[in-house]
Parts: sequence; structure tokens; C-alpha cells
Amino acid sequence: MDQITLRADAGRQTGTRPSRRLRRQGRVPATIYGQGIGAINVAVDRRELHSALTTEAGFNALINLEVGKDTHLAVAREVQRHPVRGEITHLDFIKISLDVAIEAEVGIEFIGIPVGVTDDNGIVETLHTSVMVSALPASIPSHIPAHIEELGVGDTFTVAMLAPIEGVEILSDPDMPLATIVIPAILVVEEPEGAEEAEAAAEAEAGAEAEAGGEAAETEDEA
Repeated sequence: MDQITLRADAGRQTGTRPSRRLRRQGRVPATIYGQGIGAINVAVDRRELHSALTTEAGFNALINLEVGKDTHLAVAREVQRHPVRGEITHLDFIKISLDVAIEAEVGIEFIGIPVGVTDDNGIVETLHTSVMVSALPASIPSHIPAHIEELGVGDTFTVAMLAPIEGVEILSDPDMPLATIVIPAILVVEEPEGAEEAEAAAEAEAGAEAEAGGEAAETEDEA
């Protein structure tokens, strides 16, 4: 996995007002954590951060944070976003070592069209789209394939069915369902029994009343 360089300015002020001021300037407040360095409050350029986190590796990208004369290899974690705009408002960087395994969330890529879809008009219902893994930083996959071609209606693809990846340990529950094939529910509204007979009787009664009314009117006219 390639490494990305990102400049980070240390010494930022903490608190709500200073953080808002940084965001208005197009910068994102962040904190670097790791053994031997404590906590370092920094600020990074929003556009540069976006570029670093939108590669194929996503949030598992290996980032070389340049803080003054020091460089820290890190990954992004605990990303906070604006509830409306979706912009990153704060995040943590965790310092890592290339020879020590880390935990990461990796997305699932569903591959193939299930037979339950092609033969029985079923649909794929996605239940989970990612799993937790443990691996050396450079071995974290960008995604994990899930081949669902053989799934029929009622079948479920679980974590245990994922093909093993060398150097990667899947931490999620093996029984956790990822996708299932279901028949779409179709609402059929049926008229209750006797509805047609009741409707015919009502029409006949209405006709009889109309006829009786007409005869009464004629009698009054003759009188």
C-alpha cells in the first residue's frame, strides 16, 4: 500500500471557538496519538485531507504526517462530520509501525448475480457492508470480495463464507450475515367473500326504492 504525505501544523488552540476559526480558514483540527508522543494537537488543510482519504485505501490509507521536522506514520480514526454538510470537522490520527498489526474496518464488495435473482426473481438484501480485520498496516486490503453467485432464495452469505486472505485475520463474528436473497413482498388486496353478492343486493334495493318513489309521485299527480 502506498503512503501519502500530509502536512500538519502543530500548536493549534483547543476549544470550540478556535476550532470554528480553523474550519472557516479551510483547515480541520486533529489530534495525533501514539506511544512515546502523547497527544499532539494539529491542523490540516481540508482539501489535502480529502485527497488523502479518498484513495482506494479510503480511511485505512497510510499517511506520513509532517509536523515541523518530525514525521509520523499514522492512520485516520474517530472521524467526526458536520451533521448536514458531511464535512470532516475533527479526526484523530493514530501513530503506527509497519511491523505491528492494527485493526481496521474494511468494506465488502459483493460480486456476481445470485441464481436466486436470475432464476426466481429474488432481490439481494444487504445486511452488513464491512467487517473488522487485523493485519500489518501495509497488508490491510482496500476491500474484501464476497462471491454471491450461488445464493438462492432464502440463502444467506455470512462472514464465515469469505475467502481467506493471506496475512489478514477477520475479527467479525463468523455467523454475521452480510447478504441474503429474498422474494419481494407484493401486497395483493382481495375483496372479502360475498362482496359481489352484497353489492348486487344493494343495487337491487336502491332500484326498488327508486321505483316505489316514482309510483308514489304518479298517484299524487292523479289526485
